[in-house]
Amino acid sequence: MNRRDALFSLGAVVVLPAHATSSEMEAAIRGYADGRPVTRGKVKLDVPPLVENGNAVPITVTVDSPMSAAAHVTGIAVFNDRNPQRDVVRFTLTPRSGRAQVSTRIRLATSQQLVAVARLSDGTYWSDAVDVLVTLAACLE
Repeated sequence: MNRRDALFSLGAVVVLPAHATSSEMEAAIRGYADGRPVTRGKVKLDVPPLVENGNAVPITVTVDSPMSAAAHVTGIAVFNDRNPQRDVVRFTLTPRSGRAQVSTRIRLATSQQLVAVARLSDGTYWSDAVDVLVTLAACLE
């Protein structure tokens, strides 16, 4: 493949609708949120936009929260659009966690969207979504 073909194929991927979630991923998010509305904001999902190898993709989720006894993050979950299982990882936090930030590495089957959802102590749910391009896929079982 020459450079022109590579750039054209990337362009074809980039023009896909941004943040269009699959019905399976939406159902997984609804299940996590107990059917409550999930609002965009307060959450930052940090993932490299272009990943060479889908076997170990670093992600960091940060939530804007004081992490006090009165107002804190109780949970963070990450969902994906195209892996065999939509629910990637779940974290449980308390005010003793100190910061509302978690980091890990995940496997991605192909280029797809990731969504991080945070559950706050007041019962609200907040989210962020990121599109990730993967050049070497993982999880193809």
